[in-house]
Amino acid sequence: VQLVESGGGLVYPGGSLRLSCVLSGRTFSDYVMGWFRQSPGKEREFVAAINWSGDSVSYRESVKGRFTGSRDNSKNTAWLQMDSLKPEDTATYYCAACKCGLIIPDRASGYEYWGQGTQVTVFS
Repeated sequence: VQLVESGGGLVYPGGSLRLSCVLSGRTFSDYVMGWFRQSPGKEREFVAAINWSGDSVSYRESVKGRFTGSRDNSKNTAWLQMDSLKPEDTATYYCAACKCGLIIPDRASGYEYWGQGTQVTVFS
């Protein structure tokens, strides 16, 4: 399984970015897709995760109402739409995949495959 991310960048507070994650090598719809982020000196933290069908998405509290997870199984792609970005959202963002069935993990240890990461910087 290979995960390739794109879409990071530099924005001012209040700006938006959309991250993409393409999975190849396996059947995309078999996988729960997660998004995590990590800042220097901090542990990797859960941001959002979406179930196999896309009809159930979970978020960390601090991004609820600002971030939206989605997926298109016909395109093997998951997205994380990030609006109203804040300086504290600055981090390297990673997508992850697990063949978890109906479980949507919110811990990094629950995921088997990881993307390379994409940097998101919100000017302070």
